[in-house]
Amino acid sequence: MRQRMRTLAGCGVALAAMGAGAAPAVAGGGPEADLAYHGVVSMAGGRVDLRLVPRNHGPSAVPDATVRLTWSAPLVDGQALPEGCARSGARVVLCRVGALAADDVGRPIGLRVRLRGAPSEVVLETDTVWSGGAVDRNRVNDRQRVLVLDTGDDYYF
Repeated sequence: MRQRMRTLAGCGVALAAMGAGAAPAVAGGGPEADLAYHGVVSMAGGRVDLRLVPRNHGPSAVPDATVRLTWSAPLVDGQALPEGCARSGARVVLCRVGALAADDVGRPIGLRVRLRGAPSEVVLETDTVWSGGAVDRNRVNDRQRVLVLDTGDDYYF
């Protein structure tokens, strides 16, 4: 099977689908996996600190995945992002999760961004935009919406 993957700015963020792996296929696509993201986010003076831990609840492995992080306020231009992350719009950052075995935790993703205008609150949304051909029937735990107030307090999700 021919595999294709496009990267954004050479950082390894997967944007297009690859062929399905060796795991058994389920009706409606490729192998079944259940991706989830848990983390903590805080904001102070327009600076947002985020630590996100991906997890695959299985039953199949995921060859590679990408998480989309969307803020309700635009980001300041020209920010340095960690390796594996890239801007995809005024309010969007994509980060490579990497391969995840079934019932395994991935490497933590740490991100610090600045928002334009230092808003008093922001909504952070997370979701999987690419999962290497794996089918996720439980999208509730990878699609999160977190209200973050400009208090410096930690908000867990």
